[in-house]
Amino acid sequence: MNINGIEIEWTGHAGFRIKAANKIIFIDPYQLSEKAAVPADIILITHSHYDHCSIADLQKIVGDKTTILSPVDCQSSIAKINKKIETVLMTSDGRYSLNGIEISGIPAYNTNKPMHPKSEGWLGYVIQLGNTIIYHSGDSDKIPEMQKLSGYGKKENTFIALLPIGGKFTMDVEEAVEAASEIKASIAIPMHYGSIIGSPGDAIKFTELCREKGIRAEILEKI
Repeated sequence: MNINGIEIEWTGHAGFRIKAANKIIFIDPYQLSEKAAVPADIILITHSHYDHCSIADLQKIVGDKTTILSPVDCQSSIAKINKKIETVLMTSDGRYSLNGIEISGIPAYNTNKPMHPKSEGWLGYVIQLGNTIIYHSGDSDKIPEMQKLSGYGKKENTFIALLPIGGKFTMDVEEAVEAASEIKASIAIPMHYGSIIGSPGDAIKFTELCREKGIRAEILEKI
């Protein structure tokens, strides 16, 4: 999917590859295909669960100029990567900039499930590239902190939301649609389905419900 010259590709589960400003950004790479596994400039890790902080997949894409942003509990695992890389400790109010790419952290947690407690300090990310903003919620329910993101949904911006729909560990379809509406997303893209939990049918339902609310929704084919 190409939006305003920015290429967004789904690598499966909660993983994405973004090409922008002559940089390649990965988010939560997991079970990467050979086609998807290219050298990364920036890697964003939302939390330490195996399907988000996968050392085997990180090994496939890190290089001497790769920077990995992650919460504190991922740092010891990332240190096992036998390559010279830069690591940045990110928090829910952390910020990082490179070549006009502005990255900030936002909380990600469950409100009614035990798997992702708020106390862990796990993350979603906001990536801002001029008037194009990409929000990856991480493994989260619909949380109050999302309300502050609605300012990105101004008419002059393109605000793209990458939202989990699988339920059980994260938002389900209906909750994700509510989140997309609340944050005023220009485009909503479903994730966290098709492997561990959630089905392609859930993704179709998500797009249909989004469109009923006047939100553009797109299903990306896995690369």
